[in-house]
Amino acid sequence: MLGLGGFWLLWRRPPAAGVPAKNLRFRKVASGVSPPGSTSPRALNIFDRDLKRKQKNWAARQPEPMKFDYLKEEVGSRIADRVYDIARNFSLALDVGCGRGYIAQHLNKETVGKFFQVDIAENALKNILEMEIPTVSVLADEEFLPFRENTFDLVVSSLSLHWVNDLPRALEQIHYVLKPDGVFIGAMFGGDTLYELRCSLQLAETEREGGFSPHVSPFTAVNDLGHLLGRAGFNTLTVVTIKRVD
Repeated sequence: MLGLGGFWLLWRRPPAAGVPAKNLRFRKVASGVSPPGSTSPRALNIFDRDLKRKQKNWAARQPEPMKFDYLKEEVGSRIADRVYDIARNFSLALDVGCGRGYIAQHLNKETVGKFFQVDIAENALKNILEMEIPTVSVLADEEFLPFRENTFDLVVSSLSLHWVNDLPRALEQIHYVLKPDGVFIGAMFGGDTLYELRCSLQLAETEREGGFSPHVSPFTAVNDLGHLLGRAGFNTLTVVTIKRVD
């Protein structure tokens, strides 16, 4: 059983008249996978991003990885459903932390014209699932998106952002690459995820050791998401919590 997860639907505020959107280009700064040891200057670096890349590459090399992807498949399908709920077409879309393409496989070319898929692990990109949308795979860190301002009509992200060290910065970058009136739809594990496991470990370790240390990664409280998204520049926010994913 999983605890709180979050889906959110976000629209950017339209800019002042006369501000042109830029063509798709890569930024020279913060492009590609961040070099080993690089960190966000303002973040408390809880996760070793180089180690996380190695873990994801290892997982992608395992035989028949689809046997263990049922949760990612389910959440990817739910995000795609929310894309279909929006009565518009998206000529250019981006998936931040795409893995093997759990969202794009559920979309069609009538809804999305072209799909950019970004992940920190090259082996995950090599095992992209089949889909009918034209796609481009980009090896890059979710914390350092290598795209120009006002590039994408749609940005999606599924079960990836809880691994970043600087979530406010990641959300600001997503807002930066979105076009005016662009849409961001994402899902991440909320603060009460694995609550029972954390309590059990804390009680057992306190009883035996007289104290405890964290054994489960920290998660963002759902109540804080709205504030973080608003601070990043998003408006018209919708946050939906899911108590259980079976």
